Amino acid sequence: MNARSRNLPPATDLAQFPVARPRRLRRTAPLRRMVAGTRLDPAELILPLFVKEGIDEPQPVRSMPGVFQHTRDSLRKAVHEAAEAGVGGVILFGVPVHKDARGSAADDPEGIVQVALRDLAADMGDQLVLMTDTCLDEYTDHGHCGLLTAAGEVDNDATLERYASAAVAQAAAGSQVIAPSGMMDGQVGAIRAALDAEGFAEIPILAYSAKYASGFYGPFRDAAECAPQFGDRNAYQQDPAGPIGEALREVRLDLAEGADAVMVKPALAYLDILSQVRAMVEVPVAAYQVSGEYAMVEAAAANGWIDRERIIMESLIAIRRAGADLILTYWATEVARTLS
Repeated sequence: MNARSRNLPPATDLAQFPVARPRRLRRTAPLRRMVAGTRLDPAELILPLFVKEGIDEPQPVRSMPGVFQHTRDSLRKAVHEAAEAGVGGVILFGVPVHKDARGSAADDPEGIVQVALRDLAADMGDQLVLMTDTCLDEYTDHGHCGLLTAAGEVDNDATLERYASAAVAQAAAGSQVIAPSGMMDGQVGAIRAALDAEGFAEIPILAYSAKYASGFYGPFRDAAECAPQFGDRNAYQQDPAGPIGEALREVRLDLAEGADAVMVKPALAYLDILSQVRAMVEVPVAAYQVSGEYAMVEAAAANGWIDRERIIMESLIAIRRAGADLILTYWATEVARTLS
């Protein structure tokens, strides 16, 4: 029986040492660059940014060294720097002064994200993509991602109307991509219908489709001031131990509702999910390298335990290799400068 009939690789792939020497293609840096199977490009990176109402200077986020809650002016500076480095886009998260049970600032035309968007749209033109997170947790006084029932549970269907209104407000202010992150059933469909009805049919939706109830989000909640005042988000975000099929189902549902791209969040702990989503869909796939991933690297580097720059690049390569077309990372500007 020959090799072909046994479904084995061709004989040329069966050479053994000393004829076969894989190290030949690793010997020099130019060789390694030439045959690299995974590459990063600045245009694939998206920088998350926080803009806070009512502050006069940027406020450092204690648990995320190098990350700030921005003023409108410092936000503009950060976005200009990202564009100059070649970063593909930024995604905005707002921290309002006043919060209430319905998250009124989320769709207020004078809400902090909408005001900041108008600044950036006037400044930046088409230099990079302006994206907005569409959720309520930054805007509600209870810190949950939606409206609450009398029993204190998140009301899925009532929340959809709020998401739709926020998405329209963001699009009107200049958002070029709407990214709903609340994990409400039907959120993409509700937002798509609202955008289309208000004349924003051209605005794409990047759905946080597979978003897990993760311990890696802790530092983000410092930055966005959105920790739940009671309970947790396990009833609407996905269970880390849940079946892989659940994540794939969420992706299929979002695509059926009109999502133009999908996201897996967090990134590194869910590379298996990312890989399977990439294999299943024909739209761009994003992955969010979240605050806890960032904070762990920065803390370990500050203690001299790791090579910071090497770990940053290796982690991003891993996310890209697993299938991400787009990567949300707090290191976007720094890495884009390195790549350029």
